[in-house]
Amino acid sequence: MLDQIHWLAAVTVLGVLEQAYFFLQVIYARRLFGISPPKISGPPEFERIFRAQVNSSEYFPIFLALLWQAGLFFHQGLAAALGLLYLCARYCYFMGYKASSSERLAPIYFSAGVLWILMAVSALGILHFFLSHYVGLNILHLLTA
Repeated sequence: MLDQIHWLAAVTVLGVLEQAYFFLQVIYARRLFGISPPKISGPPEFERIFRAQVNSSEYFPIFLALLWQAGLFFHQGLAAALGLLYLCARYCYFMGYKASSSERLAPIYFSAGVLWILMAVSALGILHFFLSHYVGLNILHLLTA
């Protein structure tokens, strides 16, 4: 079974490390700008870093759920590749937002597109599972016949 999920697990660990990096960036920014918790406002430079981290954290559970559903029900390799694209886009989003609020737009749209693709792949995989196991209709077999 582990050979069927190792790429998903690796991408998950990379995602957790990326989230940790974003958290550390907020800690460093708090120290740099002298902003103690629970304050979340300060210079625009701090607020952009803080918002980038919070926005990334808000989407992380959605990303994980779709990554694993797509990997388990559709194809592990495709899901892992899409997961890596998503993590790369999120990193670009974070760094872009850190520099300027306008530089976050292209990466956020790209990462949202990757999430939509993961959602579609997940839905297709789950639909195929239900149809083949409960209705006895194997769509893949019909398409290749």
